[in-house]
Order: sequence, then C-alpha cells, then structure tokens
Amino acid sequence: MNRNYDLVEHYQRLLETSRDLVSTLNINELLNRIVTAARDLCYAEAASIMLYDENRKELRFEASTNMESPLMSGFSVPVDSSIAGWIVTHRQPVILSDAQKDERHYGVVGEAVNLPTKTLLGVPLVSKDKVIGALEAINKREGEFTAEDQDLLTALGAQAAIAIENTRLFQQSDLIAELVHELRTPLASLGTAVHLLERPELPAEQRNRFMRILRDEIARLSDLATTFLDLSKLESGRVQFHPEKFDLKPLVMNCLDIMQNRASEKGLQVSVEIPDNLPPLIADQDKIKQVILNLLSNAIKYNYPGGKVQVACRQADKESILSVQDTGPGISEENLRRLFERFYRVPGTEKMAQGTGLGLLICKRIVEAHGGRITVESQVNQGTTFSIHLPIKAG
Repeated sequence: MNRNYDLVEHYQRLLETSRDLVSTLNINELLNRIVTAARDLCYAEAASIMLYDENRKELRFEASTNMESPLMSGFSVPVDSSIAGWIVTHRQPVILSDAQKDERHYGVVGEAVNLPTKTLLGVPLVSKDKVIGALEAINKREGEFTAEDQDLLTALGAQAAIAIENTRLFQQSDLIAELVHELRTPLASLGTAVHLLERPELPAEQRNRFMRILRDEIARLSDLATTFLDLSKLESGRVQFHPEKFDLKPLVMNCLDIMQNRASEKGLQVSVEIPDNLPPLIADQDKIKQVILNLLSNAIKYNYPGGKVQVACRQADKESILSVQDTGPGISEENLRRLFERFYRVPGTEKMAQGTGLGLLICKRIVEAHGGRITVESQVNQGTTFSIHLPIKAG
C-alpha cells in the first residue's frame, strides 16, 4: 500500500479528528469515531478500543472498525496475559511486526472474528494520570507500523481518553439531572400525604387512604433508585457480569412462574413454545432473567384484560431468540422509534400501568453487553412482540 508520511498532512487530519471527537457526547458514537480515526491515520486494516473495567480487572472491547455485528461487544481480554493488558499496565506503546509470535498475544478474539493479527500498534489511553484503556491498530498483512504511526496514534489516544472521560461525566451529570426531575412527583405526593396525615381531625378512612399513598410512593421511590443505579452502572461500564453455561428453557419457565399471579389477576392466557433441544447459553443468568422478567411484566401490564401472552424460543443460525408477544394496544411506528429512549413512555400507557420509562433501555444495555440485540415489532391495535437475540457461544 502506498503510504504518504507528510507529517503536516497527518497532523492536519489529527486536528480535524480532534474537532470531530469533541462534537459528540454519545459514548457509542464517540468510540466508533475514535477507532475509525485510528485505522485511517495509521493506514491500518482495522482498529479497536478496549476500556479497563476496574471491578473485574479486565479489558473489554467497546468498538472495532471491522465489526458491524455486535460480536465484538462482550469480549474481554485478561490484563495479565495480553498485549493490551501489558500496554495498560506499563503505560507504554507497543509496535509488533509479528504479534502471533509474541508470548503476550491473546488470540481468542482474532480467531472469533476471523482477523488474525500480524502487525500491531497499540497505545495506552490516559486521562488525568489514570489509564482507562488501550487503542490498537492492526493488520493481518506484512508491513510494520512506523515511529510516525506511533506518534500519531499516541496523540490520538491522548485526545480520545479526555473525550471519553468527558462523555462519561456528562452522562453521569445528565442522569443525575433526570433523576432529580423524576423524583419531584413522588416527593410532592409524599409531602402532601404527610401534611394531611398531621391533621388530627382527619377521618380514619381518609387516613388509611393517605397511608396507602405513602406506601405506594415509597415503593415507587425505591424502584426509581434501583432502576437509576442499574442504568448508571450499565452506561458507565461498572456492571459486573458473571457468565455461566445454562439452558434457556428452565430459566424462562421460572420467570413465568414468578409472573403467573399477575397474569391470572388480569385474566390473561399465557402460552409457551420452547423446544427441548435448544443449545445452552453462556451468559450472566441473573441479568438475562432480569430482561425476561421485564419483558413479561410489560406484556402483562400493557395488555387488555382477558388478552394473551405468547412466549417462544427458537434457534436461528448462531443465535437463540426469545420472543414475548402480547395482544395489547400496540405501538405506532413513530413511537417505536423512541421506545428505547430514557424516560420515554408510549402516550396513553400511563393509564394502564406505572413505570419509569427506563426498563426497556436497561434491557437493551444488558442484551447488547452480551453481544446480542433486542428487536420489537408492533402495529396499533395488533399487539407487540419483543425479541431478544443472544449469541450461542462455544464453551
């Protein structure tokens, strides 16, 4: 490949990239811009970014130029036995002419995505004297990276680390602002109820009514706090996942048992179709259970009395697909586009059930963290079907 080492041109491109990085506060978009810039600046075949998880003491792949599917998401790299781990631990860049022969090479990811690494250039991501990850440019062909490439990627890495930390801080402050806003309504209800309960002449019937309001709003506050904590951890990468091998069918049946009373109270007919020969999953069973329970809860809450809930599992290619279908009011195409936004609730559903508007977003984050995806199909007055697609991994 013909390479132009005109440093003026290169650093002009680096300046343009720097402007590009600070123009977004969406973490996924930012990470994709970083790896694209790394690949292009170094004339590499691919580039990837790994961020350090302090809780699990490992590096997690967050973005890669050579992966359009979510396969890369969910891959982790051990710090003590990988090139990226060495970069993070020693805070030094690395140039390798044959990564396959390096004893630190961790080849699991390359084999999984069919991109065997030949030459590699990696730099640490450091922000405020704290290493937050590693940025790598890789080739499966011959041709070493140069000192100029290292300088460019190091400069990009420094800018990228600052941009990542700023985006994380913005997300945290944004989440706090939204939490304060959401707390206002239940706190106002609590204040009113307490004020009225202080009146000695209040009849017993009304006193009991306001006590129920207190209990309901306290439960709502507790639910809000738990939900916000879950989302905050997921979006900041602080959630600890504990993958294990398990069968999906028993987990789904357990979730249905948990939700059976709610379905019966509403007169819903629940049907299940799960084959016995589904391959096992390797995932965090508790987190997947959280997703299934949320989807079942929604199918019950936002359904008409006497309606139906259908649960089905199937295998397609290298995925296990779990679908939850209801016969509720359905969702318009316009509202479908906003369904996974923070605090978004489909207009009209507030009358059917309370909710935070965060449950589906949390489900999406959990499924994507496992390298999967969540899809939804719906039409007004024809019900809704949510499907989670989870990769079947060898293990």
